[in-house]
Amino acid sequence: MFVEILIFAMIAAFLVYRLRSVLGRRTGEERQRPNPFTARPDAPRAGAPDNVVPMPGRDRPAPAAAAASPDEPVSLHAALAQIAAADSSFDEKHFLQGARGAFQMIVEAFAKGDTATLRPLLADDVYDNFARAVRDRQAAGETLETRIERIADADVVEARMDGRTALVTVKFVSEQMNVVRDRNGAVVDGDPNAVVEAVDVWTFARNTRASNPNWALVETRTTH
Repeated sequence: MFVEILIFAMIAAFLVYRLRSVLGRRTGEERQRPNPFTARPDAPRAGAPDNVVPMPGRDRPAPAAAAASPDEPVSLHAALAQIAAADSSFDEKHFLQGARGAFQMIVEAFAKGDTATLRPLLADDVYDNFARAVRDRQAAGETLETRIERIADADVVEARMDGRTALVTVKFVSEQMNVVRDRNGAVVDGDPNAVVEAVDVWTFARNTRASNPNWALVETRTTH
């Protein structure tokens, strides 16, 4: 009897091992998704937000740039130099490459309603707004389709240090197709055959004292 119990225990342990090897275990790594700011230099460039069901913040125009004071002239070059001094790993070209990747990942995840991908890329309040927009779209039974034709331009337009936090703002000019369909697949907004230009201004932030090299989206704006 004891031998039979031992055999059954061994079989059960083997089955548990096999199930774990096939299904995997939740170790927390599912939250550690690849971040575009640590992507390889040859990572593909693409991405753009939708303009049919606006992303949170896209309907809010970007504020006009503050006028430079004679005593404290505004210099983007100097601001970027301050960030580089605070974070020796900062490089503008590499940052822009990562920003393009983040733009693509965030836009695609937003269109798909993939909040798990959005979570590590967005600041808390920005994530709350995006997630709410996704829930509202799903509650209405609508789907958003986004096709990225190209990013025509992506440039750093603002930069500053706020204490130990670096903030860099990028202006994205993109060409894209966006269409909204209802639960029956009928187009309710947009044109699947039309490509439009969108100009978006996104601000990314990072604590330069943190060991985590990733940046997070902290604000989205648009220009007209």
